[in-house]
Amino acid sequence: MKHQQNSFQDPVYVVDGLRTPQLKAAADPGPFSASDMAVLAARQLLLKMPFSAHDIDEVIIGCVMPDASEANIARQIALRIGCSEQTPAWTVQRNCASGLQAIDSGMNSIRTGRSELVMVGGTEVMSRAPLLWNDAMRNWLSKWFNISSKGSKRKGLKRIQQYSTQALRLRAQFFKPVFSLLKGLKDPIAGLSMGQTAEILASRFNITRAEMDQYALLSHQRLSQAISDGLLEHEVTPVYDHNNHYFEQDTGVRKDSNLEKLAHLKPVFDRHYGAVTAGNSAQISDGSSILILASDKAVHKYHLPVLGKLIDCHWEGVSPEEMGLGPAHAIPPLLFKYNLKLSDIDYWEINEAFSAQVLACKKALNDDEFCRQELGLEKKLGDIPIQRLNVNGGGISLGHPVGTSGSRIVLHLLKLLKQQTSHSPEQSFRGIASLCIGGGQGGAILVEI
Repeated sequence: MKHQQNSFQDPVYVVDGLRTPQLKAAADPGPFSASDMAVLAARQLLLKMPFSAHDIDEVIIGCVMPDASEANIARQIALRIGCSEQTPAWTVQRNCASGLQAIDSGMNSIRTGRSELVMVGGTEVMSRAPLLWNDAMRNWLSKWFNISSKGSKRKGLKRIQQYSTQALRLRAQFFKPVFSLLKGLKDPIAGLSMGQTAEILASRFNITRAEMDQYALLSHQRLSQAISDGLLEHEVTPVYDHNNHYFEQDTGVRKDSNLEKLAHLKPVFDRHYGAVTAGNSAQISDGSSILILASDKAVHKYHLPVLGKLIDCHWEGVSPEEMGLGPAHAIPPLLFKYNLKLSDIDYWEINEAFSAQVLACKKALNDDEFCRQELGLEKKLGDIPIQRLNVNGGGISLGHPVGTSGSRIVLHLLKLLKQQTSHSPEQSFRGIASLCIGGGQGGAILVEI
């Protein structure tokens, strides 16, 4: 690990942001496409701005599994919300941290002087993840269409014979679909699902099933309390579908969750010896989160309010088998770069892919051996206080729409810091948001109010 030390760069301002409710995926596809979700959030956000969509210099959106009709989904979103045809828009994909990558890319675009106002964020509709043909069916269809494409060069009887022969080769098992969502949640290099990597971390750091379930329960209790207290009202915008149904809050929260119910759930990824269940894992869900970034020049030009400042972002690669440790590797370099200690961070958001993964990151940073051997430190970094971590719930209770979570946790962290600062102007002004990333990476961003 490089122990760089740097002065603070010129900040990039977050003007404001909004997100849709995160809707738990059910048996049927959700009512919104990924671009619909982003447009709904972005339009409401623009209504709060003193500038128009034509004034936006660039649109950058994270998305992992857009619909086939949503190629370069950022461009479609930009045009649908009224940006100029001359406004460039591009889509980024870094698995679970795609939304954070969009923020990092927008921050760099402003710092290099390419843009002054940038719309960034993430969107994902996991309930509409495509169903694919298997290899056998694809090969059969390829041969079938090959007959048709060469048909003009063959006599009619020969073509009929070829079609008949190919039709007889069709088998029932060819129709078995491939679920792209399941393929996307499995790492092809390690040959492990994300849940299996969580089991590895649970074993390495001696995290018990009881600890996982207790953390999962805490996530639901915190989100439920935050909703009851109205803490998310300025973060979440209601959305309406084409049938006049509306959604005004996250649908995955289980207010009646308790340890007894969680304990009855069976392990999913290691049925005989595992401890990772559906109850202590992030939910599959749909949602979008959108933010407006601005340079100092744009803030003064449009007299913009400021939600907070983006200071810096750091990325690290880790073993794919232990991808959940990404935050434990990405956070320390960010702290050292700015001469900060854990105690200098007022609030933390570590995306809850799994209870085991969040708890493993906490234990790793508070472990002398891990910090010496894997981070090159002389001693452990310390403990992230649970009362400062994911204080309003996270992916376990909210859901984890993969393209969205990176921007959602940044938006929520800034809103949280703003709320706390309004109550205690002398406190709560610095935070870090971080995610583990499928494939073996970690990302972390430092923000201030």
